[in-house]
Amino acid sequence: MIEHLRILINRYPQLMGCYPSINDSFEILNEAAKSKKKILVCGNGGSSADSDHIVGELMKSFVKKRKISSSLQTEIQKLAPLEADLLNSRLEDAVAAINLSQHSALNTAFSNDVDSSLIFAQQIIGYGEEGDVLICISSSGSSKNVFYASIVAKAKNMKVIGLTGQKEGSIEKYCDSVIKVPEIETYKVQELHLPIYHTLCLMIEDSIW
Repeated sequence: MIEHLRILINRYPQLMGCYPSINDSFEILNEAAKSKKKILVCGNGGSSADSDHIVGELMKSFVKKRKISSSLQTEIQKLAPLEADLLNSRLEDAVAAINLSQHSALNTAFSNDVDSSLIFAQQIIGYGEEGDVLICISSSGSSKNVFYASIVAKAKNMKVIGLTGQKEGSIEKYCDSVIKVPEIETYKVQELHLPIYHTLCLMIEDSIW
């Protein structure tokens, strides 16, 4: 796993200062993934797209093949022998991950009926359990809806990881680990977020599979 971090820093030397926080974040995420806990992700705009990207890398194979467990294959074979070959050969193991910004019906309903700044916090109420992890992505480090989600996550004994820019932000107060990239402008922050979360996903995949 350290090799992936070395490659990241070689490609993006400006991230050297983020090395400890990236490694700390990996330890948190890896423990949750190995314990079959959920990883919830939230952000706005480009950070919402990044949230979806992270979930995509976790919920299917990234660079390694991930066969489903032999016990599940056996149960599928018993239940549906005609379909078993297809299911057992094509389905992939996954890390349970959810992008909280993609639930448009729920989020627009809650925004209209209650409070738009609480759309992610409301989903933490429904999804979040002790031992789960919330990844808060905010280039400013202070997005209100992400900030409120971090509070509720900590109240539910979840771990919280922040992925932010260089500015000090409100989200940090409730984070167990904060990866602060050395940029301030939104698009420059987001450009550095992508190789970081790709590296985290590579490290998790290597650890589990």
